[in-house]
Amino acid sequence: MKTSSAQVIREYGPFPGVDTVHGLTYDQKQIWFAAGEQLHALDPDSGTVQRSINVVANAGTAFDGEHLFQIADNRIQKIDARTGTVVNSIPTPTDEVSGLAWAEGTLWVGTYKDRKIYQMDPASGAVLRTLQSNRYVTGITWADGQLWHGTWEDGTSDLRQIDAQTGEVLHRLDMPSGSGVSGLESDGHGQFFCGGGDSGTIRVVRQPGHDA
Repeated sequence: MKTSSAQVIREYGPFPGVDTVHGLTYDQKQIWFAAGEQLHALDPDSGTVQRSINVVANAGTAFDGEHLFQIADNRIQKIDARTGTVVNSIPTPTDEVSGLAWAEGTLWVGTYKDRKIYQMDPASGAVLRTLQSNRYVTGITWADGQLWHGTWEDGTSDLRQIDAQTGEVLHRLDMPSGSGVSGLESDGHGQFFCGGGDSGTIRVVRQPGHDA
């Protein structure tokens, strides 16, 4: 396993009225982040919130190109990104879910205290694959065909690239002290967006192998 220090290159927030940043996703224009009772759309250039959707949003968030997927307690809700309407929902695989990502027609769901990642059918909720971690799993994302997830346990956080078949850790990026990771998303251009939990911030971390 390769180990290196995460390079934080920008920070957004804290935001007015937002106590905690949970999950987040990116639609190639805006960063959507979950803040308890609302989903907010952040303009990454100006750092300002452009729009909000009133929906329970207390864990991971994902985007499939048309719909947002948002963990709401023990459900994953599918939301029309244009109207904010919930169009479908499926049960979560366990009660303590955290991260959420979309890749190649399936959802990837992180669970916190049992330290697992589930690949799920987004229509039926059927579990297709289960990966085991040795740390609390927070956010999840795919970047350049690589599966990454965040961890946050005992006051420390890191970002981990893992083998999507075995769960083996291939690369670990250690976050700076005090920089917890509650959500994780790749922008597809060499950057990770990291939800900062109760700091109320979003940190941007450079993806390994991508120069400034």
